[in-house]
Amino acid sequence: MSGRGKGGKTGVKSKTRSTRAGLQFPVGRVHRLLRKGNYAERVGYLAAEVLELAGNAARDNKKTHVIPRHLQLAIRNDEELNKLLAQGGVLPNIQAVLLPKKTDKVKA
Repeated sequence: MSGRGKGGKTGVKSKTRSTRAGLQFPVGRVHRLLRKGNYAERVGYLAAEVLELAGNAARDNKKTHVIPRHLQLAIRNDEELNKLLAQGGVLPNIQAVLLPKKTDKVKA
């Protein structure tokens, strides 16, 4: 015989997902509300808004593809999106000193 006993977790207190994650807000309640809520339309609207502004930024830079830089420019230049998606990086900017110097080509 193995001598392990009759098995089962007797007397073990269950831990909530909030305590396991070390958080103060109720993870279970937020998860339930996210499942119950209808957020597809809201997320779709935000995605359309961001992509429209990013497409405009790409067109301003004479590009046909939207790259992450265009997304960042679009979000940072829009006041409401910048407030909604705060602390998401820095505004891409290259100092004029760091750009390559333009040299005149001399014909011989």
